[in-house]
Amino acid sequence: MKLDWIRNEITRMRGQIRAQEREIRMLQRAGVATASAELLLTRMRAKVDDLCRELDALRPGGTAATGN
Repeated sequence: MKLDWIRNEITRMRGQIRAQEREIRMLQRAGVATASAELLLTRMRAKVDDLCRELDALRPGGTAATGN
């Protein structure tokens, strides 16, 4: 079912985001530039937000546009 796939994808991506955040902190402590990694993190978060909106729209009684 598509709902299950979206839930799993959100969970997987959130784990990747946490790992990316840890790596960025390590790089920052080492004095390495992290701009490109932070840009990737921003895109990953946007994708999770999109998936959450899609999940809300697919749920029974969900709304496609909540304005959030």
